[in-house]
Amino acid sequence: MHVCAHVRARESDYMKTLIIAEKPSVAQDIVRALTPVAGKFEKEAEHFENEKYLVSSAVGHLVEIQAPEEFDVKRGKWSFANLPVIPPHFDLKPVDKTKTRLHAVVKLAKRKDVTHLINACDAGREGELIFRLIEQYAGGAKPLDKPVKRLWLQSMTPQAIRDGFDSLRTDKDMQPLADAARSRSEADWLVGINGTRAMTAFNSRDGGFFLTTVGRVQTPTLAVVVEREEQIRKHISRDYWEIHASFLAEAGEYPAKWFDPKFKKGEDADHRADRLWDEKSARAIVEAVKGKAASVTEESKPSTQASPGLFDLTSLQREANGKFGFSAKTTLQLAQSLYERHKALTYPRTDSRYLPEDYVPVVKKTFEMLADCGHKHLEPHAAVALNNNYIKPSKRIFDNAKVSDHFAIIPTLQSPSGLSEAEFKLYTLVVRRFMAVFYPSAEYQVTTRITTALNHNFKSEGKVLVKPGWLAIYGKEADDEVEKKREKTPKSLLL
Repeated sequence: MHVCAHVRARESDYMKTLIIAEKPSVAQDIVRALTPVAGKFEKEAEHFENEKYLVSSAVGHLVEIQAPEEFDVKRGKWSFANLPVIPPHFDLKPVDKTKTRLHAVVKLAKRKDVTHLINACDAGREGELIFRLIEQYAGGAKPLDKPVKRLWLQSMTPQAIRDGFDSLRTDKDMQPLADAARSRSEADWLVGINGTRAMTAFNSRDGGFFLTTVGRVQTPTLAVVVEREEQIRKHISRDYWEIHASFLAEAGEYPAKWFDPKFKKGEDADHRADRLWDEKSARAIVEAVKGKAASVTEESKPSTQASPGLFDLTSLQREANGKFGFSAKTTLQLAQSLYERHKALTYPRTDSRYLPEDYVPVVKKTFEMLADCGHKHLEPHAAVALNNNYIKPSKRIFDNAKVSDHFAIIPTLQSPSGLSEAEFKLYTLVVRRFMAVFYPSAEYQVTTRITTALNHNFKSEGKVLVKPGWLAIYGKEADDEVEKKREKTPKSLLL
């Protein structure tokens, strides 16, 4: 009995877990994070290895789905008679340019000493699909039948990676995401193949071959662009007039704009309370009130403005385009670099603008990092938030019901260095929004003055910032934004 127990212990020493990342850079990050707790890794040709783990990676998709060969209709047979193409199942084939990497990963997965797999591809639907297709391809007709766990990372800092390994998700937990990923992939194929062949056959019905591509995402997106372009081309410009007046009071002159207090919104979106649609009416009002005495009523009340919410990818791309002129693609590339290379931002491909409800302690630690990050424009604001206990649970920020696979884009606990100018701009944009959302609302005193002359009403509005609140984080930049938002008028008449 003693000898058998000893043999089993020796055999267990050879059991290893294969970790498959989506990119080589992520595999290296995992190795660096695990080395202090799992021992040193040796660098092999296509992977890293120590006594417990093998770490390898894909380079994006290594495998793609295809229909069985008998369903691969050639160009000459693209006709309605051969549609729809709905194969009974989908086969897999290697992506040509990455065959070598696929074979290396499959060889590792089939090793006898590899008893478990960990999916460390990007935390999302596409990352799930990349791993599942590799696993399926490696098994062939007979499944690999090796237990799988999922590493789900929101941040690429070493501690976040180690925390991820401490809370690996089960294969069963990830099955719904895997099903959604596979369904999306097969739907793309079905819509693309059938739609493209149908439209090509239609456009080629009078002879020739006119390839017309159709895609599940491409076609509706193109339709949106075309519809908007048609609206622009059909737009008919119309002149309108506004009446701007200057009134004399004891304290000096003040400006005001004519408006119709009885105005109600109708079907015409261009109609506004302060617009007149013929010059004659506008000039008649000017002539009637010029030099006449006027009465004044005034109302002053407080107003507050809360900061915008945290960023998801779409809102970050929109903001970066408005402030810096970055395209959506450039913003994503910069955010991805800040996430993967610099470990400075959380996972960027997110559609959520909220944080998990148990994330309050992490946020406090992030503010502590920012209060000592060496950035003179960020440190003071982080310190103020900590000293005044601004970081508190709030459904406006922390809401599990509004966190999907990922949460909002926020800075990590790692202070970055060596950023490019563009990376630094995007990083500070995220950091300022992150800090601002915890600050108090900005407080204003809003005064509205109605000046009436011969039953014609003119409105003057004033807004005084009483307490800057979150606007303090943006300094003069916030004032500039307010100035930019003032509506410009095409034509006006001054009294």
